[in-house]
Amino acid sequence: MSAAHQPDRESDGPLPVLTAQALIRLDYHPAPDALRPFVTTLYALRCDEPVIHDCLPAAVGYLTFNLTGRGLLHFAAGHSEPSRPDMLLTPTTAAVRVELDGPWHMVGAALSPLGWAALTGLHAGASSDRVLDASALFGGEAAELGSHLRVMRAEGDAAAARLVSEFIARRLRPVKARHVEAMAAIGAWLSSSLDPPVAALDGAAGYSPRQLQRLCERYFGVPPRQLARKYRALRVAALLQAPDTTDAQVAALKDLFFDQSHLIRELRHYLGRTPTRLLDGSAPLLAATSNLRGYREIRPNFARIPED
Repeated sequence: MSAAHQPDRESDGPLPVLTAQALIRLDYHPAPDALRPFVTTLYALRCDEPVIHDCLPAAVGYLTFNLTGRGLLHFAAGHSEPSRPDMLLTPTTAAVRVELDGPWHMVGAALSPLGWAALTGLHAGASSDRVLDASALFGGEAAELGSHLRVMRAEGDAAAARLVSEFIARRLRPVKARHVEAMAAIGAWLSSSLDPPVAALDGAAGYSPRQLQRLCERYFGVPPRQLARKYRALRVAALLQAPDTTDAQVAALKDLFFDQSHLIRELRHYLGRTPTRLLDGSAPLLAATSNLRGYREIRPNFARIPED
């Protein structure tokens, strides 16, 4: 992105100093074809620093196995929860700040909305913004897998990612076909625009507005209006980070918000960063989970960025 169209500098209070991107290694591993509707991506993270600070944007959910390292996750509502060796990060309604004692080595999977439903069966709204013990949710198999992954670290992350994908595949349960249709309709609605009107969702998949609101809260954790806000922020952040975004496109993105202050508040809430800090390379987890790869390169995906 050229300096000419970088977002304006903003004074919005102190931001935490995060671990430099160069110190954290992130590798993606493709999910098997049969698992792609359920898993956005499989990944591995490594950092040898003794203390690691980063942040995660609002997301659908993650299944992670921490091979080394432990710490705290700080949620926007004000509560903090410890990481767990084998953990499920539930759907989050805002950015999550992460503080870890390293060295850190983790493998995991980012779940799609359908993957969250099929793997956990939990109501996304009722369980949002929490860290769950995967062993308590999935039984001894999760603990056995975590122990095995820690023993086999030397075999490489690709082998670990394969075992995680096999674990997920074994645990998937059917989701009501009509509810799957509703999730697809909500995804299509989000993909229709960077800022789709809620009224455009009415009647989707044959559901009433009230039914769609309940289903949206059940599978996405928030009602449609809040879901649209969340994905607007995430996708605008992805475009702002893209090197091929033009000055005219940046101006159009800013027009999606009332003013610069509104843009800053929304990105800070959902991504934990301001527009300027998106570009400084200081938040590798954020960059890894909110760039264009998640919207244009992964197939199939959810809430695609419109091409126009």
